[in-house]
Amino acid sequence: MSSSPPEPEPLIRLLWRAHNWFRAALTTAFEAQEDGSAISAAHVTLLSQLPSEGASIAELARRLGVSAPTAHQWVHELVALGAVTVENDPRSARSKLVLLSEAGVRRRAETMQILAGLEDALAGRIGADTVTALRAALEAPWGSPESAAADADIATRQRR
Repeated sequence: MSSSPPEPEPLIRLLWRAHNWFRAALTTAFEAQEDGSAISAAHVTLLSQLPSEGASIAELARRLGVSAPTAHQWVHELVALGAVTVENDPRSARSKLVLLSEAGVRRRAETMQILAGLEDALAGRIGADTVTALRAALEAPWGSPESAAADADIATRQRR
């Protein structure tokens, strides 16, 4: 009986695993800080997706792939921690804007330093050239998801 080679994991699973690695490492780094300021993995994820100019809760929910009530809950938890504020959106009377507080701006700067250290640690583990290539691939323009889906459909039909 011959054994077939293992099927390669889908890229999306590998990317998700890499995302979780960074998120867990960042959360662990926060927990290890002297001030003991704990921040959840969900909070780290939301803060990583909050643009400097702020975003509505609906926009954050879209970026995070979670429901609006979940994003709303996380935002209010971050308000209680003093990391963000919620203000009226000057562009829309019906919308609120989530912004970093002064403490949140400081935390983001700390986060960027920690992430740079994690990236260096990753380069030490998998090689600087590999990290550089990974960054280049992720920064390259991928085109729209819709055009990629159309291309995948064509490629699937051609394989049949």
